[in-house]
Amino acid sequence: MKIIFFSSNIDIIDEWKERHNIENSTTCYDINSLNNKLEGDKQIIVIADYDSVASEVNSLISSGLIPNHLIVLEKEPSVVTGKILILRGAKAYGNSRMLSHHYAQMLKTVTEGNVWTYPELTATLAKATKKTPISSDAKELIESRLSAKEEKVVYLILEGLTNNAIASELDITTRTVKAHVSSIFSKLHVNDRVSLILLLK
Repeated sequence: MKIIFFSSNIDIIDEWKERHNIENSTTCYDINSLNNKLEGDKQIIVIADYDSVASEVNSLISSGLIPNHLIVLEKEPSVVTGKILILRGAKAYGNSRMLSHHYAQMLKTVTEGNVWTYPELTATLAKATKKTPISSDAKELIESRLSAKEEKVVYLILEGLTNNAIASELDITTRTVKAHVSSIFSKLHVNDRVSLILLLK
C-alpha cells in the first residue's frame, strides 16, 4: 500500500521517514491536497500528525470522508482521544515517536485490515464496550466457533482483562491463556483484541 504523510510540520515528516526508513511515500500539507491524492484510490495508508492537523482530521471524521486506512499519531497520545478516533473509524492511534518495531507492527496490522492501538487504549476500549451487551449474532458466533474454555476467555477479554488477569481468574497459566487467545483470533478471523472487541460489540 502507498503511504501518505499528512502534516503541516515538515520536521515530523522528515523524522518519520528517517526513523522508520520510509522511501516510497507522498506528503500532503493540507486537506485539499490530501483529498486530491485519495480520490478513487482505496489502497492508501494515511499517517496523520494529530499535533499539526487535528482540526483537519476531525473534519474528515465528522464529514464521513475518513480514509479507509487512517493512522493518527500524536506526541502525547491520550486514551480519551484514541478512544474517540478509533470508535469513529481510525485504524490506528499511537505515539508519533514510537519505536520502529512498533511502527512496523502497526503498519502490518492496518495493511491487513485490522485495528492497532497501544495496550492501555485497548483495555479502555474493552471496558468502554463492557456495558454494551453483545448481540445475539455475536453470541451465536462465539457458541458455534469456540470451545467452552475459549468462550470463558473471550468474555473476559470483552471485560477488558489482560492475559495475566484472565489466568488468575480461571486459575490457569498465562501461557495457556495466550494459546486460547491465539485460537480465538484464528477461529474468529481477527488479529488483535481491538478487532475482536469491534467484531463482537
